[in-house]
Amino acid sequence: MPWKESTAMTLRQEFIRLIRQEGVNLSEQCRRFGISRKTAYKWLKRYDLAGESGLAERSRRPLKSPQQTLPAMEEAIVALRKQHPAWGGRKLRKVLEREGHETVPCASTISEVLRRHGLVLPEESLKHQAFTRFEHEAPNRLWQIDFKGHFALDHGRCHPLTILDDHSRFSLCLSACGDERAETVQARLIGVFRRYGLPERMTMDNGAPWGYSGEEKHTELTVWLMQLGIRVSHSRPYHPQTQGKDERFHRTLNVECLQGRRFRNLDQCQEAFDAFRDLYNQKRPHEALNLLTPIERYKPSTRGFPEELPGIEYCDTDTVRKVNKDGYFRFNGATIKISQAFKGKPIALRPTEKDGTYNVYFATHCIAQVSLCDAVGGSEPATHVPEQVLPMTPA
Repeated sequence: MPWKESTAMTLRQEFIRLIRQEGVNLSEQCRRFGISRKTAYKWLKRYDLAGESGLAERSRRPLKSPQQTLPAMEEAIVALRKQHPAWGGRKLRKVLEREGHETVPCASTISEVLRRHGLVLPEESLKHQAFTRFEHEAPNRLWQIDFKGHFALDHGRCHPLTILDDHSRFSLCLSACGDERAETVQARLIGVFRRYGLPERMTMDNGAPWGYSGEEKHTELTVWLMQLGIRVSHSRPYHPQTQGKDERFHRTLNVECLQGRRFRNLDQCQEAFDAFRDLYNQKRPHEALNLLTPIERYKPSTRGFPEELPGIEYCDTDTVRKVNKDGYFRFNGATIKISQAFKGKPIALRPTEKDGTYNVYFATHCIAQVSLCDAVGGSEPATHVPEQVLPMTPA
């Protein structure tokens, strides 16, 4: 769909500034913004000659995705990791270079390969992370997502949905929504993923539609994110500082955009949001960034959004079970509750070093642990969280 005339200029300004960042792939950004390379070069030339006033017409043409890690290199990474289970991405990269491999990927890419193959457990990752971390070291390592408190319009209510990159404070989404339903959030996320690519992890609070409350610790929305290869985490209950950067963005939004204003409807509210987001990302100096603007710190993700949801594959040595419509699965004579959010999905069980104890995986994510030491059959609900492994006890 072509850009709307009312927002074309700000979108082109954003496109120009993003591709000026070092290491950003022009072809990939053309695809995400829906324009051809010819048009992109025309805008660059006119921008260089006349500045923002020289930006001209738009066009859309799908282009190729960026090059992925070669299968042979991925196999070498996995094999070396299995030889040295305690080594992380940096050590593995150094050894692969020393062994004479060509085009060895960066350490973060190697870490992603390990996660994709289920070789990094959440509890082990937590051991190597600081309890308090002010800022992630690179864009797209973590996105914070939340709804700002809703407010009244002349007709209905507005629920502002915000997504912020932790490293750069770049506002990836500021959407005027009419509700806080999962379908509404997913539609906005698809648009953001198509534009900026996929993050490594997303953090959110504990209420709907994110889940993590009551007996059901997962929702269909968070399961969808996990199947896309995005790690999901939640803020600690009653600790809004976990989402501190997004909370701070909400305060700025309230002071610089919403305070003292009244909006007729969602369309008028979205117009104000678009103008504020352009100002915030591209022109407003940010004190936490040494007076840089967020767009000067942000780079789009190299992980493109797949239009078709990736399939789920497990190792031949895994025990695979399908979750029924009520959120249960059968294993070794026991009926175990996982979550209705996984209904119809295959999950895998892998034995741990502890006898009778298994880790439960969905795709590459370890979502729970099952202990069968005292299992005699029957069924019993169990509690578990996506960030860490907690025991599930079958009846």
